[in-house]
This record gives sequence, C-alpha cells and structure tokens, in this order.
Amino acid sequence: MPRILAVEGRGRAFRMGLKAGTPLLEATRQGFAAEGFASGTLNLGALALGPFAYVMPALSVDGKNAAFYSGTFRPAGISRLESGALTFGWRDGQPFFHCHALWREADGHRTGGHILPEEAVLAEDAEVEAFGIDGARFEGNPDPETNFKLFGPVPAAPTGARAERRAFAVRLRPNQCFHAALEMLVREQGLATARIHGGVGSLIGSAFENGLETEPFATEVFINSGIVRPDGSGLRAEIDAGLVDYTGGLAEGRLKRGANPVLMTFELIVAEA
Repeated sequence: MPRILAVEGRGRAFRMGLKAGTPLLEATRQGFAAEGFASGTLNLGALALGPFAYVMPALSVDGKNAAFYSGTFRPAGISRLESGALTFGWRDGQPFFHCHALWREADGHRTGGHILPEEAVLAEDAEVEAFGIDGARFEGNPDPETNFKLFGPVPAAPTGARAERRAFAVRLRPNQCFHAALEMLVREQGLATARIHGGVGSLIGSAFENGLETEPFATEVFINSGIVRPDGSGLRAEIDAGLVDYTGGLAEGRLKRGANPVLMTFELIVAEA
C-alpha cells in the first residue's frame, strides 16, 4: 500500500472573501467555484464564527481506531480564530471540509480542535488565503487502515480554471516521518522548491525545534506555513504548525525534522514555488 498518495494538477493562490451570516462550508464552496475550482485549501487567520461546533481529539473507546473524537462542543457567542487550515473537497457527493484551528471563545477561553462543517457560520466578513487545484481534488472515502472516512486525492476532470503552477493534492498515510515524506515527494516529482498550502491532519504527539514537546499521542494538527527547499545537502522541509492534544494542551511552532510521525492522516497541497 503506497504511503504517500499524490495526484498532480495545476493550481493558483488567491485571496478569498467570506461573507458574514453564511455557513463556512457554503462560503468556501462559493469562493472556490467563483475561481473555477472544485477543491483546494485555506489558511485561516482572524476568522469570527458563531454559532459553531467542534470536537477535540480523544482516546478510542472500543479499540477500532487508534484515537477518536470527543463529544461535541458548542460555545456561546462569537469565537475568534487565531490560526488554522482547511481542506475543501467532496464527500458522499456533497461539498465537505476538514478543518483544524486554534481560537479564543467569547468567555476568553483559548482552545482548538476539529470544526464541524455542518455547524459553522461566519459571524463577520473575512478574507483568507486560498489555493485552488484543477485536475485533482480531495474526496472523502472509507479508509480500512484507520477505520475512518478520510480525505484523499483523486483525479478530477479539468474545469479550465486559471492555474499557474504544478500542484499535487496529497495524503500521507500513518506511521511515517512527516518531513521525510514531503521531502521524498518533492524530490521524486522534480520540484526545485515547493510550498505547502493548507495542511490538516494528526501527528503522534509532537516535537518542536524550540524544545517544546507534546506527550499525549492523539493530536489535531494544522500547518501555518511550510516550504521544502534545498539546504546544501539535499531537500529540507520547514513546517510551522499548531495543534491541540486530547488533554486540551495547545502548542505552536516549527516542527522538529525527523521527530513527527503521522498518526491517522495528513492532507495538504504541495505546489511548485
């Protein structure tokens, strides 16, 4: 079974406007459709949501999964995202997204988790960084290895969207080094330098370059920024990320190379820089 799943297309970065009062899922769909894309990623900044619902990572209760989800939280008032990432694609023939973020709730509580697409509404107008991909898309399908329905890359008929560069819709399977997998993909595809767009998944704990470590193994992770580029001895991935673990612990920073294996999955777009 291949551990790195990648489908090549062509893509383009752009700024996407999101309108207050619109469900985040529908606003995202409209934003990509307006540019001719059926799939893509968002890097989220200061986004206000209310109402919205989320879950956090949790331990498995029946052993059928390596980890699972908590019960659903629905904070009162408006919650303000600080950072996060979103993968937009399709599941069961309908638009869907996978989104992890950190935010501060109306009562001042700072937390994070997995935002539920069915229950997230924009409380204010916003503008976010988007990357659309044509010729490939993310699609949710059952994954027997993890016993979840997960986003993965599939070929898609080109829509004719204006696209500027080679781009790959990617999914990394469990139990492989996050950095090494990205470096291998970039090397095998012949890209001199590649930029990461979006990035949503989970790691087995975490280790950061500044020495910070997350010991609880079940995490919800997102990429703030990432690049794979030559460093004199080959290619080196530099990944800045944020996460929440199953105890509610939060962490942010540059991930330590060689010390962050994938837990369940990680999906992202890798594009030539």
